[in-house]
Amino acid sequence: MWIEQLDASHALAYRELMLEAYDRHPQAFTSSVRERTAMPLSWWESRLTGKLDVVFGAFEEGKLAGIVGLAFEPREKARHKATLFGMYVSANVRQRGLGYQLVQAVLAEAQAHQGLRLIKLTVTAGNDAAFNLYRRCGFIQFGLEPMAVRVGEEYFDKIHMWREL
Repeated sequence: MWIEQLDASHALAYRELMLEAYDRHPQAFTSSVRERTAMPLSWWESRLTGKLDVVFGAFEEGKLAGIVGLAFEPREKARHKATLFGMYVSANVRQRGLGYQLVQAVLAEAQAHQGLRLIKLTVTAGNDAAFNLYRRCGFIQFGLEPMAVRVGEEYFDKIHMWREL
């Protein structure tokens, strides 16, 4: 297993894994599989090459099996913050530490950016595995957003967490 920063050459595998994530866990993401399936490959490439986002991938046996992103703030007064986003580990490789290592990659990237003071994230209430992972990595809950995501007729709350660098 290894982790590396993704680039445009990974766009097809990134798209495939994110579509799997949207399909299997629709309550965990604000985008839907229907919305993202319609996006051209160039859109996925731009997600991996933008100046304000860094995306890491965990590879198992040469295949992309986990992903996480770090989004930087463009506005001057908010540049001390970044957001962890798009965390997903494929079901067939869970419980192997990939999620933990992906979060550690994000933390290392964040610490390399001078002036960055904190990372924030949201996690769907009830996703105990992810919530506990983030807590193990030093994140603290600071709020709860009720009815943050709607899937069909069901609403899901989001837990807001942060971690100082």
